[in-house]
Amino acid sequence: MKAALKFLKKLKSTVFNSIAFYPVLISVAFFILATTLLFIEHLEIINTFKEKVPFLIVQDHETARTILSTLFGGILSLTVFSFTMVMVVLNQASTNFSPRLLPGLISNKKHQIILGFYIGTLLYTIIILMSLGAYGSSENAIGFSVMISAVLGAICIGLFVYFIHSISQAIQIHNIINNIFSTSRKLLEKEKKKQSNTWNIDTKTSNTNWKTISCNKTGYYRSFDISLLENKLKEEKYTIEIIPYSDQHVWKGESIFRIKEPISESDIKSLQLCLYILSNRHDDNSSVGGMIKLTEVAVKALSPGVNDPGTAINAISKLGQLLAEAFQIQPKTFEKIPNCNIQLIHNTISANELIRIVIQPIREYAKTDSAVAYELMSALLHIWNTKQICTEYITVVSNEIKALESDLKMNIKNNQDLKRILELIE
Repeated sequence: MKAALKFLKKLKSTVFNSIAFYPVLISVAFFILATTLLFIEHLEIINTFKEKVPFLIVQDHETARTILSTLFGGILSLTVFSFTMVMVVLNQASTNFSPRLLPGLISNKKHQIILGFYIGTLLYTIIILMSLGAYGSSENAIGFSVMISAVLGAICIGLFVYFIHSISQAIQIHNIINNIFSTSRKLLEKEKKKQSNTWNIDTKTSNTNWKTISCNKTGYYRSFDISLLENKLKEEKYTIEIIPYSDQHVWKGESIFRIKEPISESDIKSLQLCLYILSNRHDDNSSVGGMIKLTEVAVKALSPGVNDPGTAINAISKLGQLLAEAFQIQPKTFEKIPNCNIQLIHNTISANELIRIVIQPIREYAKTDSAVAYELMSALLHIWNTKQICTEYITVVSNEIKALESDLKMNIKNNQDLKRILELIE
């Protein structure tokens, strides 16, 4: 039963995040609208409306057919052009910035709604055209429905203008960076609020006392779904530590749980069912995933094929702010599940690991560019000077500053440029 519930949750997430979700939903709504209008066309209130505004009602059969055919052809052209622009934007983002940015651009709800409105209007127009054959040449048979189709066509033109403006803004790299930064910062603030109570464990002494459970599949650990716990398991008093941090890659057979109390094999299987292990790190939003995207944007901008240090500097400045926020989060979070005896311990990504996957790739590319290296050193010093960061993380940041300093001394040949960067440390 719980396995079926987990499958339905995954299916729900897949459907809701699909680019076709809103277009299909809106198309169904327009189909219902078309059939409803055809049924109420001869109601008294509609006939009264037709009499009051006869200049808006198409009474001639051939005129109605011409209007509907013209609308259908025009909106079809808008739809094809809009889809083509989306493909061009995605290709440009993948080539110039990072392929990992594509899910964020595809999931733009505004663009999905606009495309859905186009497709829905096309479907509506087709249904009204088909009804012309059913009603024959009877006068004023579908005049109100034709008027609505003309209104929908005018709305489509307005949406097309907005779509051109929106897609041109969405592809600008500074807007992409700002959106990733805003999303990641909100997720970090959410994590800090959630970490209202922490519990530190002496791992050196507890490793011999706690039972270790291995992972049953390979992938990226995403989350632990408490709602999938068996009811009988909730009655047991367990203290469970989830070893990987969110978005960490785990191998099949690698340790994923540590449990303080003795536990049965059936309960172990129930715990493993609650794990969400995805095949792709970027299948869902997370603060670490957002920082990795910014790192990839910066590295791509520093590559010889792109050579855009301005974009790299922008991404590094945002990374510095995010890392300063991330290093304020404690290494472990203690969670007491409501109406349950189970106590969970979540691990956050370590400072060493975060520096390795976020800063180190940029340092390798930026060590020969004095302008970008200056910004990277400023970001690291900003993190180091942040008073709220955890004490144990200060040493990690200091070591990275020393590593950057060492790389710069070996790679930057201009003494004046090198001196300007090293003065930041002084």
